[in-house]
Amino acid sequence: MALGPRLDLRQSQSLVMTPQLQQAIKLLAASNLELETYIGEALEANPLLEAGGTASEERDEPDDAPREEFDSDRLIAAGEGEGDAPLDLDPAALDRERDTGDGDSGDWSGALSTSGAASGEDYPDLEQLGAAETTLGEYLLAQVGAAARDERQAFVARHIIGLLDDAGYLGFDLDAIAYDLGADRGAVEDALALVQSLDPAGVGARSLAECLAIQAREADRYDPCMAKLIDNLDLLARGEIARLRRMCEVDEEDFADMLRELRGYDPKPGLAFAPSRVDAVVPDVILSANGTGGWDIAINEDTLPRLVVNRSYYVEISTSAADRESQGWLKEKLADAHWLIRALDQRQKTILKTAAEIVRRQDGFFRHGVSELRPLTLREVAEKIEMHESTVSRVTSNKYLACDRGTFELKYFFSSGVASSDGEGASSEAIKARIRALCEAEDPKKILSDQKLADLLKEEGFDLARRTVAKYREAIGIGSSAERRRAKKIAGL
Repeated sequence: MALGPRLDLRQSQSLVMTPQLQQAIKLLAASNLELETYIGEALEANPLLEAGGTASEERDEPDDAPREEFDSDRLIAAGEGEGDAPLDLDPAALDRERDTGDGDSGDWSGALSTSGAASGEDYPDLEQLGAAETTLGEYLLAQVGAAARDERQAFVARHIIGLLDDAGYLGFDLDAIAYDLGADRGAVEDALALVQSLDPAGVGARSLAECLAIQAREADRYDPCMAKLIDNLDLLARGEIARLRRMCEVDEEDFADMLRELRGYDPKPGLAFAPSRVDAVVPDVILSANGTGGWDIAINEDTLPRLVVNRSYYVEISTSAADRESQGWLKEKLADAHWLIRALDQRQKTILKTAAEIVRRQDGFFRHGVSELRPLTLREVAEKIEMHESTVSRVTSNKYLACDRGTFELKYFFSSGVASSDGEGASSEAIKARIRALCEAEDPKKILSDQKLADLLKEEGFDLARRTVAKYREAIGIGSSAERRRAKKIAGL
């Protein structure tokens, strides 16, 4: 059969989101900081949009920002029933919208990790980060010029310094670095040796063992016995002290001195400097207790300008726009401005409605702490506030709630649960917190087994199997009873 061109007519149906709905989805999933950037771009692109003052600059004016009052029995929304409803972006809502057009300290007493800089979360506190002004990269770059043999070595060394993480570790393969720079591996190894010779000792290491070895050489303590100890940190982490001492071929007194020396080294030397980038978490929702025993929930508008349409400018330029093309462009910009303002208002109402339901469900957490955290799913919240589950997922992504107990991501309040004696269930986070408290308070001479932990939790009303306790214990990084016994024995040396 011969092939030839032909024309066919086909009819099909498809769901197409308008640009306005795509914008609404993007706004709903964005955090306050991301929204601030988006608004800045909109102000540059639309001459009819104008930024008013932020909420903090308008304290003397009447507060018309969306706000909700919540107590245990009722939820009062300012302006509820007026204007646009909170934005629900389930598939049916999208279809309707289209149709209508609406729009570390050096303490090595615990278990050691052999995975290098990727493990552990012992970082400086916020005061230390704020006090540090010089970054690790700046400090090292200032030393390269005087220490380098020639400009080529200095160039490769500067490139390696740029690849170090905040802890001072190099997480890149040397062959890959050589390929990127068009250099041979020997030149890269030579430049890495230069970086590892800089202050502070230990930077440029590719593993924890290498970091400690560099510091041992700097302290002139890297003898064969110390080398064997550093090369077998996994045995030290498992508490196999007798075996490790035999491998080092030293007596108990010398071995204790070696451990004390090892504890004096810094496993993350780069953390003494300011990180390359510190992004402070800005809460999107603020929760505070009111005088009636309930909660006040409000959107944090301190970082967001209030958008308004510049009507006078619109009238001024509309009189000079004589041709149809100019009039069409002006009407398009006016519609875009109105849509953005309305979408931002819908976003705030949607976030507030979702946050209010989370606070209602997790009231015990905000009053008593993590022990009262209840199991909660996105579906439960979505059904209660009569929105689609995907909408709740977008609302809780990259959003933070600030309260007296700290700042938490909204996703934190969603977790699986286990049965409890009160019939309401208990959050897995509450169970993990209780397991951690029991392990930290245990007698070093009477380490609690998983079965004993399960029995203690059952006495407190949590019905868990031994294997479930073991799973939660491992999830929070607590070793087995044998590992904890060995670790506490090391700490007592």
